[in-house]
Amino acid sequence: MSYRTATYVISYLIRRPMKEKSASKGLPLKRVIAALEEIAPLHLAEEWDNAGLLLAPRRHAAVAAVMLTIDLTEQVLAEAVRRKCSLIVSYHPVLFEPVQRLHMDHVSHRVVLEAIRAGITVYSPHTALDAVQGGVNDWLADGIGEGRRTPILPGLNEDLSESAQGPGRLVVLARATPARTVIQRIKRHLTLPRMRIAFPAGRTGAKKVRRIAVCAGAGASVLTQARADLYVTGEMKHHDILAALAEDTIVAISEHTHTERGYLPILKKNLSKQLGPSVRILISRSDREPVRWG
Repeated sequence: MSYRTATYVISYLIRRPMKEKSASKGLPLKRVIAALEEIAPLHLAEEWDNAGLLLAPRRHAAVAAVMLTIDLTEQVLAEAVRRKCSLIVSYHPVLFEPVQRLHMDHVSHRVVLEAIRAGITVYSPHTALDAVQGGVNDWLADGIGEGRRTPILPGLNEDLSESAQGPGRLVVLARATPARTVIQRIKRHLTLPRMRIAFPAGRTGAKKVRRIAVCAGAGASVLTQARADLYVTGEMKHHDILAALAEDTIVAISEHTHTERGYLPILKKNLSKQLGPSVRILISRSDREPVRWG
């Protein structure tokens, strides 16, 4: 069963009688979805991704309040209900792997079923928001410093020239800078006191770097397409780190969602500009990076 088919079958089979919200408040759902797709066009999403409209339990919906989150957890869903949000924009898709059965003892299934029961629509921009110009990866690259910036895997414009959109970003600094200085900039940008750093044998923070590759989330598959002095991402597998070190590349890791979460205020601003005062845009207070330093 395809993602889209599953979405509509679930919506049809599991809905319960609900009063439709008055269309006099907020904006039509299709207008809000159009704004989201203008901010992060879905054709930019990776083929393996499941971006876009994931749950639509109401046939005719008006949206007066939207909640932005990185992950749609049970706590975030309860907060959305409490704060009267009829649409959740979850950066990570709550439906990702193909689904054939739904069970309340499976946490992600439970979130889906409870969202349907509450009549809450769910949308995910995910890798489309990463790739778009001015999106998550450009925000992440803003923490590196001044330099020439290009996508690691640029798409093509209609004239077949390289696009400014695509996965990852490669920043080439105007002048070589000690790695410790660049890493300190990144930590300030992400508001983090520390990051996990891997140095190649014989290297220290004094090593000067000029080419810095960044990719939000788990970025190894994108970063390894770039020749760089420093990789910046949320997480990498052990052997991917070893491979980078063998190529004399420093690796800086923040934990997954730290490379994404700081973009939510920008998304809020952009969406508010698109929708105007008719729709309240809220950022979840319950959503957080699950990993803590012990």
